[in-house]
Amino acid sequence: MTTLRMAAVAAEFGRDLEEDFAITERLIKEARADGVRLLALPEACLGGYLLSLDNTAPAQAGELDEGPPALALDGPEVRRLAALAGEMTVVAGYCEAGVDGRRYNSVVCVNGDGVLGNHRKVHQPLSEDASYASGDRFHAFDTPVGRIGMMICYDKAFPESARALALDGAEIGVVVSAWPAARTNPTTDLTDDRWKRRFDLFDRARALENQIVWVSANQAGTFGSLRFVGSAKVVDPGGDILADTGVGAGLAVAELDVAQALETARRSMGHLRDRRPETYTYAGAVSA
Repeated sequence: MTTLRMAAVAAEFGRDLEEDFAITERLIKEARADGVRLLALPEACLGGYLLSLDNTAPAQAGELDEGPPALALDGPEVRRLAALAGEMTVVAGYCEAGVDGRRYNSVVCVNGDGVLGNHRKVHQPLSEDASYASGDRFHAFDTPVGRIGMMICYDKAFPESARALALDGAEIGVVVSAWPAARTNPTTDLTDDRWKRRFDLFDRARALENQIVWVSANQAGTFGSLRFVGSAKVVDPGGDILADTGVGAGLAVAELDVAQALETARRSMGHLRDRRPETYTYAGAVSA
């Protein structure tokens, strides 16, 4: 039996890149000491997320906020992250400076050898498209800890996203988020927040329907007008939560024999195997 110890982070990150790296280094060291081999950090953990999703948040400290710093995929910051990762496989969100001059809300997977994979957020909620260009595909890739597929926050609200990754052979889905609490009719107790419930439901449903392991990281605390729901977790291929941080900051750590878990989940009812794509039609088209 070969088990994988994995962890999802709930933590607070901001605009100060040096401070973000200090937090990242601390979390990597903590995870390494606990034997973690796959670590997922939140969306926008390098440089912070947007101050709001409706353009209403005031600038911090009275200054005009220009958004997170745009980092090159082959730049010094990603190399720094890879060096911190070392023998671990680390996934982290950042603002990517595209060679086309546009900015993307991206997530990168690294280890000490460099970049293993990169994903640009495809689905953009509310006014996010005013700050970022959109990605255009989902793909899985091989890593030392297994075949991984990545997505960012709102991507997981669309079942086609995770299904595309599963069909590309992803054994582990890693989703990084800056998922906030509801702005209308807010609750003082985040555990009762309806957007937190949606966050948790999507995590469990995407794992179960594709029968893959699911590692979900999220921002915690507050930034601008946003209050994040935390709730980082690891979910097994049956949709059961193996570890969860709750609404606060922390590490959700779980250990699992991934190959055995997938085999067991798919033995009787294999959701990917039993698909009938020729029947999934709409407006005269056939969905893959």
